Amino acid sequence: MLRMRRAAPPRGPIASTGDRDPRRSAGRFRPLAVIGMLVAALLGSIALAVTLGPADLRVTQVVASVLARMGGPDPGLTPIEDGIIWSLRLPRIVGAAVVGAGLALCGAVMQATTRNPLADPYLLGLSSGASVGAVIALVLGLQALLPVAAFLGAMVALVGALGLAHLAGGLTPARTILAGVAVSSLGGALTSLLIFWHAQGDSYRDILSWIMGSLSGVEWSATALAAGALLVVGLPIMAAARLLDAFAFGDSAAAALGVRVGAVRWSMLAATAVLTGVLVSMSGAIGFIGLVVPHAARLFVGPGYRTLLPVSALVGAILLVWADTAARTAFDPRELPVGIVTAIIGAPLFALLLARRKGDS
Repeated sequence: MLRMRRAAPPRGPIASTGDRDPRRSAGRFRPLAVIGMLVAALLGSIALAVTLGPADLRVTQVVASVLARMGGPDPGLTPIEDGIIWSLRLPRIVGAAVVGAGLALCGAVMQATTRNPLADPYLLGLSSGASVGAVIALVLGLQALLPVAAFLGAMVALVGALGLAHLAGGLTPARTILAGVAVSSLGGALTSLLIFWHAQGDSYRDILSWIMGSLSGVEWSATALAAGALLVVGLPIMAAARLLDAFAFGDSAAAALGVRVGAVRWSMLAATAVLTGVLVSMSGAIGFIGLVVPHAARLFVGPGYRTLLPVSALVGAILLVWADTAARTAFDPRELPVGIVTAIIGAPLFALLLARRKGDS
């Protein structure tokens, strides 16, 4: 009986490339392409946003000024033009990008760890706590201490929410969310009481502007602090993105995959809460970025958090750069709180996302 011998597989370079799945190879580059395009869009948005405003500037002037600070030739700008770029517009616009990226990143992490698609960075009452701290500083005339007071208020709210959840029977996601709602309601009531009894004149306008979100007057020091917090918190979270993927299958499945569910969940929540506190202390409460952007990013790159986290951060940065640009230029010389603009953009966008997912349970 004749036996058929299986042909030996080819060796050499052909063997090393011929057995690859071209669909998998192509799929690997798609997220990188999306991230690359978003990085280019963010840099272009920052450069273009700097030119928009009462003073007439061109993108070429902005780019030349940046290159000059890096050792390039003198761009020939007047001291006033150089001051507008580096003292007024760039710190604010870069700050908007940092805040937008941080809020979107925190929103994506909150939605993953709580398995709640409506979770946002303010889930644990951080916004209301920061508002109480900020209002106390403004009422007392301590504007210079506003970021510190807002951050301390956010941390007090975080400790209060976690403590209340622990007293209610344990730190489960459901109890923590409900505790955050309770702390948020209490913080809102205290803020309203302080405004009603003590706010007047300039302090009243400052309080309303901060509560509705504003990046007016942001300086390089605040932007650098927020950027540092984003890097310190954001990079480890992105490195642990695969742990967030495990939460999609439930706590039991994640534990079966070797994930220390409790430790990962609460370390992630604590890190994002601290980052949110830093961001809120600089910008006030800016809504919808952390809620809507992660859902929008999923439409482009899917649910995998290894790609979703950086894409969410970049989309959030671009969105807030343009929202803040619209807030400061649409009704010049008057300026809108940027939170109003993000709500105007975010509410219809969220409704559209809901309509696209109407078949989901």
